[in-house]
Amino acid sequence: MELQYSPATLECTGTAKRPASKPWLATYGSAIPAEIAPDAHASVTDMLVEAMQRFAEKPAFRCFGQTLTYADTDRLSGNFAAYLQNALGVRKGDRIAVMLPNIPAFPLAMLGIVRAGAVQVNVNPLYTPRELEHQLNDAGVETIVIYSGVSATLAEIINKTAVKHVIVASPGDGTGAKLPGPPIDARLAGTTGFADALQQGADLKFSPVRLCGDDLLFLQYTGGTTGLSKGAALSHRNLVANTEQFKAFVQPHVRRPGEEVVVTALPLYHVFALMVNFISYFSLGAENWLVPNPRDMDGFVGILREARCTVFTGVNTLFGGLVMHPKIGEVDFTTLRVAIGGGASVHPATSAKWKALTGGDILEGYGLSETSPILTLNPMRAEPFTATVGLPLPSTDIKLLDENDQEARLGEAGEICAKGPQVMRGYWQKPDANAAAFTADGYFRTGDIGVFNEKGYLKIVDRKKDMIIVSGFNVYPNEVEAVAAACAGVAECACVGRPDEKTGEAVRLFVAKAPGTSLSEDDLIAHCRRELAAYKVPKDVRFLDALPKSTVGKILRRELRDQA
Repeated sequence: MELQYSPATLECTGTAKRPASKPWLATYGSAIPAEIAPDAHASVTDMLVEAMQRFAEKPAFRCFGQTLTYADTDRLSGNFAAYLQNALGVRKGDRIAVMLPNIPAFPLAMLGIVRAGAVQVNVNPLYTPRELEHQLNDAGVETIVIYSGVSATLAEIINKTAVKHVIVASPGDGTGAKLPGPPIDARLAGTTGFADALQQGADLKFSPVRLCGDDLLFLQYTGGTTGLSKGAALSHRNLVANTEQFKAFVQPHVRRPGEEVVVTALPLYHVFALMVNFISYFSLGAENWLVPNPRDMDGFVGILREARCTVFTGVNTLFGGLVMHPKIGEVDFTTLRVAIGGGASVHPATSAKWKALTGGDILEGYGLSETSPILTLNPMRAEPFTATVGLPLPSTDIKLLDENDQEARLGEAGEICAKGPQVMRGYWQKPDANAAAFTADGYFRTGDIGVFNEKGYLKIVDRKKDMIIVSGFNVYPNEVEAVAAACAGVAECACVGRPDEKTGEAVRLFVAKAPGTSLSEDDLIAHCRRELAAYKVPKDVRFLDALPKSTVGKILRRELRDQA
């Protein structure tokens, strides 16, 4: 199967050509370079193998009380690569699905897959059988590494796919620890345990595969908000570039080789944690504490207490949940040097609570699966919370296009369109989607609406599809939610449009209350009325015990729209 992409995508690889107006460059100062070398390493594989050799004796991953050093990770991932090559006949370019939570098997499987020259297809372990069937068939997967606890999902649809080899992982696999795990679904006959694959591979010869920047690394499937999910085809160069961009942007604050400690609560199958927490910090020799189940807040806080991390990443809901936990005050955050928020807007109220707890702001960034993922990030300076997603990374061009595809003037809103070495080659097997996804001059259309200020900071106004039109006026949900979140008694909130006879649409706000509060609809509307123009104020408020969220922690507005 060949990757199909539109001619415009060819302009999205390599170092980008910058438009004439780049206000963010002046804001960089002397600390941040304007450009990076997207081919600083021949491949992600070369970059990570180099790290395993350089930091051999240092701890790489901690989970369930067990530790894997970089040398352990090198040996075990090499064993898995040998197993794939010799026992399963995997060859360069074959797609292998990984459907795992944050357990030690994930990094070992990924490193083995890329060392064998194969392409990893990242799969959400909470997918339904329908969603899994689509992704496996779309990617042409014949081998899957899956967590035993979700093997029933695969059993439901495996006969409708081309999958021939099933490797089942349990919590302690790779560490030597005999940890209890869910049983494998009885319908999956002939499966191989991940620990057994590692053992078999130890007696087989691993043959290193020559890889270059153009070779495919990941198929990262989008959320499918506009239909069936599509696989963003991410190359080795895409991820090498984004790693180099990220490290150049945060230097020297949190890129101290062999000294950083990262806590990974966001799922590694999501490209944000995969690129930042795993690939970038693994290349720097960081110690990575994996959080298999961040919904277990007591256990999560315990990991934070023990790890004394220097780097932490999350989404707004994750930060919000932590600051409300009764035992969060027991965590010593004096070692924390940076907290990075992505995936959804970080509310100023959440950032203020986080700063009161830790002494530092949440640095908000922005990106997509299609951009490997980071496009912009707030710099690490002693500046107040900006309520923006920061500046474009080095070698990244962003322009804002209006409804007529003309570049918006400074301070005006427009669709965020991006070009840079981290932008995908195209969607897997989707030539029509690629033609629509890129401008004629090769900029990727994100579908998000943003505004630049005079210093080059980008503010996300909203998704095109989420915008609410009230009597001809545009209402952006992010603004309403940020105001509502600052009201005492609001734990989480989200707003959507609902039909209205008079105004076309009206704003409806969904709210989950903080424990022990007696917040009323009138209280909240009065608060919003004090902060917002009349047409932006919610017409009504619906209180829920909890708001619907994706597995990454993003609030699902589409489900709330269905209720509205």
